[in-house]
Amino acid sequence: MTATGRRGLAIIGGGKIGEALLSGLVRRGGPDGILVCERSPERAAELGARYGVGTVDLGEAATRARVLLLAVKPQDIDVLLGRLAEHVDPGHLVVSVAAGVPTRRIEAALPDGVPVVRVMPNTPALVDEGMSVLSAGAHAGEEHLDEAEALLAAVGRVRRVPEDQQDAVTALSGSGPAYFFYLVEAMVDAGILLGLPRALAADLIVQTALGSAVMMRDSGEHPVQLREAVTSPGGTTIAAVRELERHGVRAALIAAIEAAHARSVELGRDTR
Repeated sequence: MTATGRRGLAIIGGGKIGEALLSGLVRRGGPDGILVCERSPERAAELGARYGVGTVDLGEAATRARVLLLAVKPQDIDVLLGRLAEHVDPGHLVVSVAAGVPTRRIEAALPDGVPVVRVMPNTPALVDEGMSVLSAGAHAGEEHLDEAEALLAAVGRVRRVPEDQQDAVTALSGSGPAYFFYLVEAMVDAGILLGLPRALAADLIVQTALGSAVMMRDSGEHPVQLREAVTSPGGTTIAAVRELERHGVRAALIAAIEAAHARSVELGRDTR
């Protein structure tokens, strides 16, 4: 099939983030034009049955689809690129969601001129509330960014940044859902400690988290202003905030995000 005959999208890699993107895209536009390439036959069959998409090998994915979305772990990217190189040309658009892997590393492994867009999505794409951040490689133009943005907009919000900011994005929003889940887990445990049933504690915290996020998004107020509005003089909230500060929660969170950033930089290094 010629480059002009290629249509649609192939998602290469059926792990957590690959499935998150797949599920959102199918929910928004249906399965037509979407293929999945997954090295585990069992996993490929599972995804094909669950979402009604075709499952193909790597060569067929590149032959049939114009946009190739690489959704593999960073540790697996070099092996994938080595196999993919013989199947792609500048008529493709390669979109990579491999954390920490720079576009120059992908471009170096592929034929010259192949446009590459680097994306850092996150798992709330599963519920169409993802945050995806795009950066263009050396051969990707505005039209390629537009195409990648339209693709990712189906599962949430999209922003564009210079690629040198992508490791910070990975640490902040790519890994970010885990930080919130960790905090919610601790708050639910606190509710149980105080005598509430687990299901009730979870319901209280999840709805509180959801409502708080919508307030931050829609109110236009700084988080400090929103926090202060809940914090009455001599009340329960200021007593809790004092304990958070005493235990260094703010500093620990900043240090954790710095550690995630350092790991993203490390994953991006070419160790071949």
